[in-house]
Amino acid sequence: QVQLVESGGGLVQAGGSLRLSCAASGDTISSYAMGWFRQAPGKEREFVASIRRSGITTYYADSVKGRFTISRDNAKNTVYLRMNSLTPEDTAVCYCAAGPFAGRQQAADFAYWGQGTQVAVSS
Repeated sequence: QVQLVESGGGLVQAGGSLRLSCAASGDTISSYAMGWFRQAPGKEREFVASIRRSGITTYYADSVKGRFTISRDNAKNTVYLRMNSLTPEDTAVCYCAAGPFAGRQQAADFAYWGQGTQVAVSS
């Protein structure tokens, strides 16, 4: 029912930063916990970060903790992922997702997904 569209991906040198955006339509994101997942070449989709409906509590994968920041602006119906200190291992297609519990870190727990945006980090 809710449609999600990611944007902000691109090619960045190692050590650089990007901000991904996830714009929602058809429903308000205030009804959902939101998450970011990514899928690198040859790997399965993995959890990156999530945020509760309140926006107060956030969760991060160990691999991005301290470098990435998830945030939400319910008034703009948009979720963001600020990515700093990027490395080539961050190269992946990044997906925005909506679900009932931010504390869940499995992709199957999120019912709605965007089409993804490519993040590429060069050495």
